[in-house]
Amino acid sequence: MRVDENVAAGSDSYYAAAKKNYPASVSGRLRTIKWSVLIITLGIYYLLPFIRWDRGPDAPGQAVLIDMAGRKAYFFGIEIWPQEVYYLTGLLVLASVALFLMNAVAGRVWCGYLCPQTVWTDLYFAVERWFEGDRRDRILMDRAPMSAGKLARKAGKHVVWLLIAVGTGGAWVLYFGDAPTIIRDIFTGNAAPIVYIWIGILTFTTYSLAGFMREQVCLYMCPWPRIQAALTDEWALNVTYRTDRGEPRMSVRTGARAKAAGAEVGDCIDCKACVQVCPTGVDIREGMQLGCIQCGLCIDACDTVMKKVGREPGLIGYDTDMNIARRSEGKPPIYRIVRPRTVLYAALIVIIGGVMAYTLAHRAFQGVSVLHDRNPLYVNLSDGGTRNGYTMRLINKRPHERHFALTVSGLPDGFTVEAQGVASAGGKPVIEVPADTTRELRVLVMVPGGAALPESTPINFYIVDTDNGEKASASDFFKAAPTN
Repeated sequence: MRVDENVAAGSDSYYAAAKKNYPASVSGRLRTIKWSVLIITLGIYYLLPFIRWDRGPDAPGQAVLIDMAGRKAYFFGIEIWPQEVYYLTGLLVLASVALFLMNAVAGRVWCGYLCPQTVWTDLYFAVERWFEGDRRDRILMDRAPMSAGKLARKAGKHVVWLLIAVGTGGAWVLYFGDAPTIIRDIFTGNAAPIVYIWIGILTFTTYSLAGFMREQVCLYMCPWPRIQAALTDEWALNVTYRTDRGEPRMSVRTGARAKAAGAEVGDCIDCKACVQVCPTGVDIREGMQLGCIQCGLCIDACDTVMKKVGREPGLIGYDTDMNIARRSEGKPPIYRIVRPRTVLYAALIVIIGGVMAYTLAHRAFQGVSVLHDRNPLYVNLSDGGTRNGYTMRLINKRPHERHFALTVSGLPDGFTVEAQGVASAGGKPVIEVPADTTRELRVLVMVPGGAALPESTPINFYIVDTDNGEKASASDFFKAAPTN
């Protein structure tokens, strides 16, 4: 019962209890696409952690890895450091714009084909049909009293559901460590408690959301159906019942008699096949609705029926309300996939993706940051000179050890630079930084007495790789006593 029906009936409740949905199986072009997407996406999710990638000795050998302990992320040949978190921001922006583009072209096509809730629910539906049969069999089974056969099939279904859910949680944790090692530790009881906790959380969410809540997630939990309504326009293709062709709907026999009498007859035979295959129980003939995830299964169901009754397929298809009105007026339909909105979204994807690719290709594999001592800001030496202290952090993003020569510019002649615990060569400290890591050290800069210094002098720190000349720099200030 919908909210308006509750109100009309005088009920004080605005809550409608969920009714169990029994979607029927269907075959066709769009169902095949959905199966293909399911196999590809789940295959990537479950198998990707096991792909190896040679990064050299002492480096992780997993192609895709989020190394929380090492504070780095790896994606095949790309290595992301914490300082490069802006790449994650860029990916999120790209994903958002791609979602907007999909919506502008074909409505909620993301929901119907690629959303994890849809993919896992499809998988759970397949398991359910394998154990309990198609729509009619499942309805009859649920109405029948409990028996040994019914209990066995129900139990088998839930066991497989749980195995899928555990596999989902288990695959997730494999992205955060070496996959074979984590699997061995899980089964031997040697994995960290957080591993079991996350497996438990994702097992529960997968089992409950895909097994029981299903369409309720799309209707009540997901914000995208409400957001996309504000983003769509009259040119976006949506799964549409073509009323100009389907109405008035009649059964085959009734339609034959009406046509013989000279009455107008639509192609829809009111078989409700489109409703029976819908994973959310929507009747597409009632127009655009919040529950419609644009999966297109009703298109396959309707096309199958149309072929059986000798009528042209396409009564339900990806179309626009504008074209329905045009056909009613005897005008040809118009489709505009390429329009300002889609061009803008596509351009944004190209620009953002291009910027990210350029910065990745030209990013530096070394870095330096400098933090001036706060207390004291400077020290007056006994010879009349001034000393400033800094905390310096050097970054080496290469998979091998590197040596950096440190220099400073912006100070009067005669100044000296000392890196504590580091030897100098040619008057420059040469700092050794291990492979794929950072090193923090203390640096002292001293200006001899007699030098005319303002209270604050801008200076630059430079590090130069002694082997290949790659460099990085950081700016700070040299503090001194105010002059009278």
